[in-house]
Amino acid sequence: MQTDSKRADESFRGVIAVDGPSGSGKSTVSKRLAGALGAGYLDTGAMYRAATWAVLRSGAALTDPAAVTAAVHAAELTITTDPTAVAVRVDGQPVDAEIRGETVTAAVSAVSAVPAVRAELIAAQRRIIDAARDTTGIVVEGRDIGAVVAPDADLKVFLTADATERARRRSTENATALAATQADLHRRDQADSKVTKPLEAAADAVTVDTTHDPIDAVVDRLLVLLAERDGARVETS
Repeated sequence: MQTDSKRADESFRGVIAVDGPSGSGKSTVSKRLAGALGAGYLDTGAMYRAATWAVLRSGAALTDPAAVTAAVHAAELTITTDPTAVAVRVDGQPVDAEIRGETVTAAVSAVSAVPAVRAELIAAQRRIIDAARDTTGIVVEGRDIGAVVAPDADLKVFLTADATERARRRSTENATALAATQADLHRRDQADSKVTKPLEAAADAVTVDTTHDPIDAVVDRLLVLLAERDGARVETS
């Protein structure tokens, strides 16, 4: 796994873990928070989607854990950590659009459920985090970040939102019917719950309900929380 990152502002070092279910605002909030801090940004969900794309490309059966693991291990997955220019590649091929398609979305829970795949990607994520921890600092978003991937994060945040609002946001993003989107989110939550805890916060995480708050207000709140955790005012870029 290889990454690129931008130089961060000197005022922030460390790791911020952002967890939460789909539609809670994780990606938008995490990118803006990273930008405000001059930090790197890691979308772990994109890594699982890229791995899934590699599995589908290989023709491996999703019901064959060994074949799925082999396909992921054989692929070179790369991801950038600049929050303003996230790019994902598999064996040098850009796959940013492909990994957001319906085919990958339908298969990603099955691939993510393979223990060997999770172990390999978590190891890669930790390498990225360790490389950024004392240089740029990094905001990491996904599932089980605070509990599993980065249990020693400086700040752990769990974003949540009303189920209907989550569906409304995703429906707006994808131009699909609200009821169908809500059903799909429920399906994904149930599938992911077999492997992760998408609806549960880490014991030491701060839960932030984003249902009624605009993104900027959520980011401002997280900056205040970070300053309080540090015991000092955080300089933003």
